[in-house]
Amino acid sequence: MATKLKVTNIKGDECVQKITKSIQTMVSDAKVDVDVNAKTITVDGSASEETIKQIVQSAGYTIEGY
Repeated sequence: MATKLKVTNIKGDECVQKITKSIQTMVSDAKVDVDVNAKTITVDGSASEETIKQIVQSAGYTIEGY
């Protein structure tokens, strides 16, 4: 099941690469889709939503409502 998060401080391609690398380093089977315009991340993989949130936050990003 995919996890979709609103990440308020995504700015561009550098953010996309950093977030994708951070998630895939911890969750090797994750498929990551980052929409810069909508400021959303959709992750499909074996990790829980909580795990994904912790990875994104530790990469330096802010999740809306978390």
